[in-house]
Amino acid sequence: MFKTFVNAWKLPDLRKKIVYTIIIVLIYRIGCVLPLPFIDPTAIAAWFNSSANSSILSYFNILSGNTFSRATLFALSVSPYITAQIVIQLLTIAIPSLEKLSKDEDGRMKITQITRYLTVALGILTSYGYYATLNSSKIDAITKPGFFACIVIMMCQTAGAVLVMWVSERLTEKGIGQGISILLFVNIVSAIPTMGSAFVAQFSLYKGYTILIFAAMIIVAVLIVAFIVFMSQSERRLPVQYAKRVVGRKMYGGQSTFLPMKLNMSGVMPIIFASTIATLPATIAMFCPQPEAGSFWYKFLNNFFSMQSVPYAVVLFLLIIAFSYFYLAISFNPVEVANNLKKNGGFVLGMRPGKPTSDYIARVLRKITLIGGFFLGIIAIIPIVIGWITNPFGISFGALSFGGTSLLIVVSVALETTRDLDSQITMRHYKGFLE
Repeated sequence: MFKTFVNAWKLPDLRKKIVYTIIIVLIYRIGCVLPLPFIDPTAIAAWFNSSANSSILSYFNILSGNTFSRATLFALSVSPYITAQIVIQLLTIAIPSLEKLSKDEDGRMKITQITRYLTVALGILTSYGYYATLNSSKIDAITKPGFFACIVIMMCQTAGAVLVMWVSERLTEKGIGQGISILLFVNIVSAIPTMGSAFVAQFSLYKGYTILIFAAMIIVAVLIVAFIVFMSQSERRLPVQYAKRVVGRKMYGGQSTFLPMKLNMSGVMPIIFASTIATLPATIAMFCPQPEAGSFWYKFLNNFFSMQSVPYAVVLFLLIIAFSYFYLAISFNPVEVANNLKKNGGFVLGMRPGKPTSDYIARVLRKITLIGGFFLGIIAIIPIVIGWITNPFGISFGALSFGGTSLLIVVSVALETTRDLDSQITMRHYKGFLE
């Protein structure tokens, strides 16, 4: 593998992409440490450690590389841009005019422009919510509350969201891999030292079990990574045969190939959707006024749907499976695949072209999506189960929040970037990771 990186560095155009990616990532990390004015980061950190670990804000904090809890320029990170892309994808399916635009190059450029405008709007909305949250009586992190402070914080965070969007697009265009994936990878990896120090501090309280617990956590992490790699690389291959065609004096077609259908075609999106919805009850309870703290609904939302409860784990697992089917329905069209095969003279062995082929592909998709949903659900549930096991030892559950999601994103992005780099090296006749 080291030789592969050396060969990649020897290629001028590939070396330029690698250097460009490193420079952009460094610039991005600089923006992740620039503090916002009128905000007390100490108050935010104390609030996160005390009450925000079981809410949706903890999830945003992990995806932003702890910049959300430190109130920096890039505190919103890629969340507005990702949300805008998801909304536009849904609207493309629901609105025929947008669907028509998505089928040609000029239309896709217009959709990209609409996504950018929506990112700005979501950045303004989210930054106001961020200010209102920090200015609440439970946190009181605004040093000089008022209209001017609100405008400055909103402008800075919206500008930060737009800069993150620009950085991700530049990485996709001129760097290695997908821009959003690379930034998520960098955010999660940058939070590892903080999470590691938290674990070490907690392990030190139980000297008799420190080595045992640490070794067990390392073994579990290695097993989870191996499981993620195995499931991410798994695919169902449908045999496809292309008919022979005679054009002039030459014969084309007659080739046997396969249609790869990955087990996890939805990526991490089902976990992102499910985690957002499953943590909403705890988030609502967190912002309930103090007089209602002892009410039935407060206790129900705060305890029954806490991240330590069995109902939360069950709801999260079922939502992940449901969103796996939902995201697949909006991102993969069996009818279109069957029509493309038919136009190119191909057919799935044992199936007639057209509707029988699309029905067969849909049946296969339903089966592998169920397996893929269970895979994603297990990855998301494992940290919760670990939390149940480690709580008696005094290990904070918040340190394990969304650990499966973070690990899945890191491993998936690493595999995706590796494949991208390998394909570019292979095109230049160098031996790569496939050796």
